[in-house]
Parts: sequence; structure tokens; C-alpha cells
Amino acid sequence: MNDRTTSDANRQSWAHRIFAITLFVEELATTKTFYQRVFDLPVEYEDENSAVFKFGATMINLLKTPAVGELIEPAVMANPAAGAQLVFTIAVDDVDAMCAKLAARGVTLLNGPMDRSWGIRTASFQDPDGYIWEIAK
Repeated sequence: MNDRTTSDANRQSWAHRIFAITLFVEELATTKTFYQRVFDLPVEYEDENSAVFKFGATMINLLKTPAVGELIEPAVMANPAAGAQLVFTIAVDDVDAMCAKLAARGVTLLNGPMDRSWGIRTASFQDPDGYIWEIAK
């Protein structure tokens, strides 16, 4: 580590953890059911426009697209047909075993399990709204 990186690491940033990530979804009920089945998580909070799941200390908020404007105006929501723009990665103990569990839960993998050139084993899948989730070890 260089001196700048070391000194930066010793400072406490105001941005020390991600509290919540909001995903825009077309069919809230379908996506909520997917998250319950695939991730085996309870719904932490829900109303007519959203459902929240807690991944460790980070909340994933599924927000119906008609409610997005109020959250992000004056910005506009991107067209989902434009393609994937991010990947969420969850660390697991055994990628192959988790892939077998995901298959039993009805998940179709996009790729993997495979050993990546950067030294980790991964596999990826999509939720009903096209968000990509990767498992890695």
C-alpha cells in the first residue's frame, strides 16, 4: 500500500457502509416472491409500493416503477431494456453447493460455476427484473 492509501484507510469516512439499495421493479409481487424463495429471507417491511429485504446490514428495497419518480425526481428512470449496468455479489462458502440449492429453488444460471482469471469461483443469475446477482468464493 502506498502512503496515500494508508492515510486514507486510517481516516473514518462518512460513507462507511451502504444502508440501502433500491431496485426498481415492474411486478412487485413476483419479484418479492422470487427474493423470498431464492434468498430465503423474510420481508422486513412492505407497503403497496415496496418490499424490503435485509442482506446483513444492507437493505434491498424493491420499489414499484410507478413510485420511482417521487424518489428520484428530477432524474428519470432508465429504460430496463438498455441492459444490465451492475452486479450484486454475495460471498458464499461453496459456489457449487449454492448453485445446486439455487437450481432446486428454480433459478436458471446465467453463467458458472466457473473459476475466474482473478482467482475466485463465481456463478450468476438474474431476478425477474433483470438485476444480476453473483455468488462468489
